[in-house]
Amino acid sequence: MRDILLVFVGAGSGGLLRHFLNQFGLRIGLRLGWTAFPWMTCFINVTGSFAMGLLVGSLAGYGDGRWQQSLRLFLATGVLGGYTTFSTFSLENSVLIEKGAIGIAALYTALSLGFGLGGVFLGLLLTRSST
Repeated sequence: MRDILLVFVGAGSGGLLRHFLNQFGLRIGLRLGWTAFPWMTCFINVTGSFAMGLLVGSLAGYGDGRWQQSLRLFLATGVLGGYTTFSTFSLENSVLIEKGAIGIAALYTALSLGFGLGGVFLGLLLTRSST
């Protein structure tokens, strides 16, 4: 139950951070006329990926203690997962590449992007055709 609460509170915190940054970015973007490119989402994806690298790199040298697992659940799965799942996607790809599994990394990227975009379009098509 403790682990579930760590992820739950972390994900809520990350989601709120993302929301506040999106609202801030929208106000700035409108003032500067930057409305064509989703630059705030790009910023969130890049900073979330950077934070994931810092976190995982920092925790790697400290063994597998209970506090480390709790910190990983709260920060990596919770906060960064709520902030952006792109950070997990980036981490998983970097691990595959470091292991020399370039083909699997490429397949994972292609399937995630292809089916992710396809899923959105299919969902939109289904809901728009039913209204």
